[in-house]
Formats: sequence, C-alpha cells, structure tokens
Amino acid sequence: MRPTRRTVLAAAAVAVGSAALPPAVAGSPTRLANLAHLDFLRTTVTPPRTPGHSTYGSGPIGVLWTYADRQADGSYRRIGGGTYDGATDTYGQGAYNADDIARAAVVYLRHHRLFGSSLTTARDLLRALTYLQSANGNVVLWMQPDGTLNPSADPVELPDPSDSGPSFWLARTVWALGEGYEVFKHLDRGFAAFLKTRLDRAIAALERQVLVRYGRWNLVDGRRLPAWLIVNGADATSEAVLGLAAYVRAGGSTKARRALTQFAEGIAALSSGSTRQWPFRALLPSAETIAMWHAWGAQMPSALAAASAVLGSRQLLEPAIGDTAGFTPLLLTAGGPDNGWLPAPIDRTQIAYGVDARLQGLLAVDRPGTTQLAAFVAGWYFGANRAGTPMYDASTGRTYDGLAGDGTVNRNSGAESTIHGQLSMLALDAAPAVARLAQRLTKPTYDGLQLVEAETATGGQVVTPPSAWTGESQWSNNAYLQLSEGQSATWAIPAASQPRYVLPVVNLVDDPTAGRTTWGSLGTIDHGTAGAQGISAAPGVLQPVTLPRPLPAAATHLTATATGPAQIDVLLLLPQLSTMHAGPATLITNVSPQPQCVQGRTTYCYTASGRLSTGPRNVVPAGGFAILLS
Repeated sequence: MRPTRRTVLAAAAVAVGSAALPPAVAGSPTRLANLAHLDFLRTTVTPPRTPGHSTYGSGPIGVLWTYADRQADGSYRRIGGGTYDGATDTYGQGAYNADDIARAAVVYLRHHRLFGSSLTTARDLLRALTYLQSANGNVVLWMQPDGTLNPSADPVELPDPSDSGPSFWLARTVWALGEGYEVFKHLDRGFAAFLKTRLDRAIAALERQVLVRYGRWNLVDGRRLPAWLIVNGADATSEAVLGLAAYVRAGGSTKARRALTQFAEGIAALSSGSTRQWPFRALLPSAETIAMWHAWGAQMPSALAAASAVLGSRQLLEPAIGDTAGFTPLLLTAGGPDNGWLPAPIDRTQIAYGVDARLQGLLAVDRPGTTQLAAFVAGWYFGANRAGTPMYDASTGRTYDGLAGDGTVNRNSGAESTIHGQLSMLALDAAPAVARLAQRLTKPTYDGLQLVEAETATGGQVVTPPSAWTGESQWSNNAYLQLSEGQSATWAIPAASQPRYVLPVVNLVDDPTAGRTTWGSLGTIDHGTAGAQGISAAPGVLQPVTLPRPLPAAATHLTATATGPAQIDVLLLLPQLSTMHAGPATLITNVSPQPQCVQGRTTYCYTASGRLSTGPRNVVPAGGFAILLS
C-alpha cells in the first residue's frame, strides 16, 4: 500500500528528528499565531456623519493603522499612507484603509474558527469595512485619523474616486464579508443578515461593472484572455472568489453562485505554459499581459481550489494543481517566492503577501506533494530564506515588511505584512506536521534557474531603453542586445554538471518578416510570432522561448546568429534537475522529459500533479519533484 499524505508528513516529521526540535515545535501545542502586533495596529474611531455611509449598530468602529515603522529603540510607531500634515492631522492617503481592514477581519475570523476567540474584533472590523462601502456597492479605500473618508488620495490611485468603480478593495471586501457571513450565520443572525445585505450589494456592483462582460475575450499579443475579471486581474478576482466560495458554502444566493462560477472560470483561463515552457504551468495574475507573473496577491490556486470544492468542479482544480505542483517547485529552486518574474525573475524582493499566497495555495490543493512542499514555502518565515534570518517573530506576532534581493531585511512591520504573516501562522497551526518541518529548515542553497544578461555577449549592440518598464513587462538590467541581419553574439556560460535548457527572453513582434535567431544546434527562434497586440500596453512582447534541445553539460559558450533584426533581453538557463537545499531537507525539481534518479536516505517522489509516485522510490517522474529528508 502506498503511503497517504498523512503518513508521508508524519514520517517527514520523524525523519527530521523530533527530539531536536525547538520547544515550540516538538510535540508542543504552542501556537504560532500571535495577534499581539495586529492588535497593536488596531484602534477605534467614531466617524462624522457622511451621506451614503452607515454600518451596523452604533458606537465606534474598529480600524487598523496602515504602517508600523521600527524605531531606533526597537519599538514601533503607527503611521498612515502619504504625506502627513501635522496642522490638520491628515495624510495624503489616510490612516486606515479598506484593503487592510478587510484582510485583518479575515485573520480574526479564521482565528475564531481555529481557537474560538477574536469574534468581537472581527465584528468591529467588519462594521468599519461596511461603513466604507458606498450606496453603489463600491468601497472607499482611505479614512483619515478622525474617521473622515478620503475618496481621492494623493498620490492618485485608480479608480479615482476610489468608490467609483471595481477595485482590489472591493474584491477584498467581498472576501471578508463572505467569510464573515459564514461565521456569524451560526452565532448572530441579525449581524449575519446585515453582512448578507452588504455582500449582495457588492455582488450587484460586480455584476453591473464587471460580469456584464462575461463571455467576452480580449486579445493580448495574440492570446485570448478573459475580459470579465476584476480590474482585469486574476489576482484581485481570486480574493473575491475566496469570499464568494465561503458565502456559497454557507448557503448564499443564486447570484453569488453564478458570480463564483464565472469568476473562477476566468481565473482558470489564465493557466499557461508547460513544464519547460513559460510560464511553467503558472496561473498568470493579469489578463492584460502574458509577460509577467508576481507573487504578491497570487491567490489564484487557493481560490480555484475553494471554488472547485464548493461547485463540485474538478475542471477548476486542474489549473490550481499545475500552479502549485508545477510552477511553485521551480520558483522555490530558483531562489524562493520572488515578487516579480517580468518575465525574467528580476524583482527579487520577497514579502509575506507573496509567501502567504504560495503557502495557502499549496495547502488548499491538498495533494501529498503540495502539502509537503508547503513546508519549504513556510520555512521562509523561520529563516529558510536568502538572508538566513527569521522574518516572523512568534513572541510578538510581527512579520517584517520584506526581504530585498541582496538579503537585506526591512524590519518595519505594517498591516499587510502582519496580516499575511498571521494568515500563514493560522494555516500552519492547522497543519502541525508542515509547521514542524518548516521550522527545521535552514538558510537554503540553490541550484536552479540562472540568468545570463544578453548585453554580456561579444557581438551585437547594447541598447539602453528610456525606461526598463515596457508598459507590461521589464527589460532585465535596463538593457538589451540588438542583433542585425547576419550578426552573431557569443555568450560565456557558467559551467554545469548537467544539461540545461536555454530560454532566451526575446522581444517577439507581430511581423512575419521579422528576423530569426539560430542558437547553434539547440534550435531557432522566429521573432515575428507575437500575434496581434490587442489591449496589451506595448507593441511586441518579452517572452522566454525554450530552445528544443538542451545545452550539453560541458558547454561554456553559446552563439546566436540573426537573419534580421532581433532584440534579446537575457538568457535563462534551466537545469534538468533544480535543487533547493535547506539543511535537513532538499527539494528537487525534474523538468526533463525523462524520469531521473536521485539519492537520499528518505525520499518522497511526486508526479507532476503532486501525487506520490508509484514508481521506484528514488526516481523522480518527468515533470515531477522530490523531497529528500536526512
């Protein structure tokens, strides 16, 4: 009999040595979740009467400061967003915002579900959130320290005014109200009925402003993408889907079920690529570009898993499996949950918002492989990151604001970081075997995706564009290599012990007469295959193009020759076997088309769908991954 997910995780916990675990982990019921810092960010306010804005009951409402800056003495100071005017005690944006109030409400609701407390705080935050909702169903983003609403912030945020159209904060309001209704339906029918009314108002706004386009498609560089996502994003829409799924699960309206079905269908349509082809089975976060993936807000797999369960749709789960069991192992072995692959992984900042999204998705898909893989993501909080330092302090409940590409830690601890850190800790408290392994992991070493900047070549012309940002993606290192007809370029390639796939990131254009580049015996790229621009913000599109044949292990140089104009941004080198070694555990990803043998005392090999392999114990299936424990 093959081991189940539960027995695999139990074995993993034993294999890493429970006797050596820290006191908070080894068989101890000590919680990882700690609401102290989130409580520190909370306050109450009695807003002035504002036409079109009201809430449930009377008295002060619960709000949340946006940022918390670390002071020289180690204490924290709560501040708002934008420039502060001491004379009026106002901020350019505001002190409190709907985005964070909504997500903080989700934290306290989930804390209540897990531990049976925090209900009063959740109620206070939901009262504030519904006060921010306008009569049209949309939501004002910012509130000043005295409770005055600030619909038009400085700097300007779209939509402006913030309640004039669909937005991230409307999506997050749906998330919080959906989970709130599911909890309060059984505890306070009056308050639940109020939440239902406001949630239905928000859904009506989404129907009127977004879902009116259901079934329409936009053309983006030759690809059809759904036109019915909130702010044209699967990222924003996924957060609304989490709330809609909770609402429907609790018996929500027919309109809610329809909205859930349609939004989930749109998110699933952004699944793309394959094991070796960009974006490597990831769910793209934007329906306006095929040249970008970002970690922050990428709740798409957890949203699809929730929708799949509620709607009974296996079809919705498949893209979530591809994102978590396919793309995430590659992301981890390339250096962890970086903020932006644009399309090269050049925004190496890592934040809790992105880490939490990866963790939630892996756990929601609930395959043996994705659940065990979740420990490698969660380890980021406890020191398994490029800095080798914890990003979460369990004694205070603080999650630090970010980790730079050079390993510098931003030790501020604002609302967003704290919220997503706590969402992660609650998920780990509910999955103790994952938590135990995560806390054993140490500073990783990586042998995965590598970058060779195109402008390091001999030959061609280096071009520095006016801006690195193209409008939909970004030139790596703010430069690219231009080749003309008949020109060649040669790159020095780092030595390797195994074959690697080469993915030149090139600017594809919609022009059948464009040039081609030939990369020795590895293959040829036609630079004129972009397809029609459509709603894309820029002509042409930066795309990693996988050459058909891998670079031999012994190769240290690579030459490309052009038949016409060609723009090359960077070369991505993808080993057939990529690894992330983090102390007692190693993750290995196999992108080759053949099974690969690996060596380890305790080895768990998983298929490309995250199931435990039924093949030989130390053989990683093609497109699958393995976890080795010592």
